[in-house]
Amino acid sequence: MDPKNLKKEYTNGEVTIVWQSGKCIHSGNCVRNNPDVFKPKEQPWITPDNSTTEKIIETVKKCPSGALSFYLNNK
Repeated sequence: MDPKNLKKEYTNGEVTIVWQSGKCIHSGNCVRNNPDVFKPKEQPWITPDNSTTEKIIETVKKCPSGALSFYLNNK
């Protein structure tokens, strides 16, 4: 797989965040809006257990490039 176009998923059990590296323009919206979840200097850099599902969805919707998306997990 091309390292410039990775697709990774991170979940808190309720919601799954999908990150596509090839679309990321590094706007920083995710980090500014939810720094408890989005920590670009750490591995893994997305830790959805650190926030509420509602706040995660609100943050992901602010991503201007579409690199971040989400889906709700079936309970």
